[in-house]
Amino acid sequence: MIAEIISVGTELLLGQIVNTDAAFIAKQLAEVGINSYYQTVVGDNPVRLVEALKIAEERSHLLILTGGLGPTQVDVTKETVADYLDEELVMDDVALNYIKRYFDLSGRVMTDNNQKQALYFENGRSFLNRNGHAVGTFIQKDAHAYLLVPGPPKELTLMFDTEVRPFLETLIADDRQYIVSKTLRFFGIGESDLVTKLNSFIVNQTNPSIAPYAGDYEVTLRVTATGDNASECENLLEQTISEVLAIVGDYYYAEGDKNSLVNTVSQMLMEKNITISAAESLTGGLFQSRLVSVPGASHYFRGGIVSYDDVIKKDVLGVPESILNEYGAVSEECAMAMADQARRLFQSDIGISFTGVAGPEELEGEPPGTVWIGLSMGDGNVSAQKYRFMHGRTGNRERSVMQGLDMVRRMIK
Repeated sequence: MIAEIISVGTELLLGQIVNTDAAFIAKQLAEVGINSYYQTVVGDNPVRLVEALKIAEERSHLLILTGGLGPTQVDVTKETVADYLDEELVMDDVALNYIKRYFDLSGRVMTDNNQKQALYFENGRSFLNRNGHAVGTFIQKDAHAYLLVPGPPKELTLMFDTEVRPFLETLIADDRQYIVSKTLRFFGIGESDLVTKLNSFIVNQTNPSIAPYAGDYEVTLRVTATGDNASECENLLEQTISEVLAIVGDYYYAEGDKNSLVNTVSQMLMEKNITISAAESLTGGLFQSRLVSVPGASHYFRGGIVSYDDVIKKDVLGVPESILNEYGAVSEECAMAMADQARRLFQSDIGISFTGVAGPEELEGEPPGTVWIGLSMGDGNVSAQKYRFMHGRTGNRERSVMQGLDMVRRMIK
């Protein structure tokens, strides 16, 4: 079965709200095993909505419409689809009583237009809205099926989870195709370079398929497999991922849509029982902020200093004045001293430092984006790496933090 999502709402076309409904539904369809090749956005206009329906019918079996089920005059989705299909709408008494009860309990007067939110296809079925008033409804008509669901995300997600998804799983039970995806996350390699290295996989992909996505200073690969059952999909994914990582595994740090580099490093620190402290200059505490954003940071993060001024580097952090005078703050020597002093002051296993030029102007003769990141592991094991970033002031700071996290990850690994 092929589904198409039609999002209804002029506010979507005007950019007043973000279309999170389509993303949510698309993910749900993939997990159920329903292919979705197209998404459409149309305003609250019956004529254009009918045009969208006709186009969708040419290429899809299941048409899912979200939005336009409210009580106002611009909410025309249900009536337009009913007229188009020449189907009657009838009242869902359970839903109507639910709406009336809501108004009674809230002490408000229910107007007549609220009743239309309880309408559903007479020859179809309804889905109760437990977070709002507009019921969802479904009808099968010849070779096509039509599913109408509310637009407000809190109403849509609960209805989908509790009623719509189980119904769809039953609907396609006899010819269900399983779709399983995994997201691989990479840092330290650009999208174009990653694609070049994996060119043979991407060009010749069939099943599983591979799709790269550029994120914030990192790249993700979504590997998707289809099969008759979940086990078959998992086997296909395991083989392909193994082949991918054999080529670009040095840049791979974790799996998961909602994972991140800071989550990965935090987990590694916790599992290895390693503590860390930081001394920051150009990043201004951003590294420490990212670390403590992860629950459980107190297990591995000892503390840190934001030594933005050279006086603080010398008097508080303890960087030798001779290093600042001879090499400057934007130097390998300063980065190493900052990392080592942070480790000593906070008695941690690792000390990390960030010093450099965020921008927009140069500093100590170095251009914006010049960054030194130092690492100290004790026993004289101190080093620093120089980088040149081109992301603007804010971007240079964010990229520095990401690079520092990756340096810690590689050191622990």
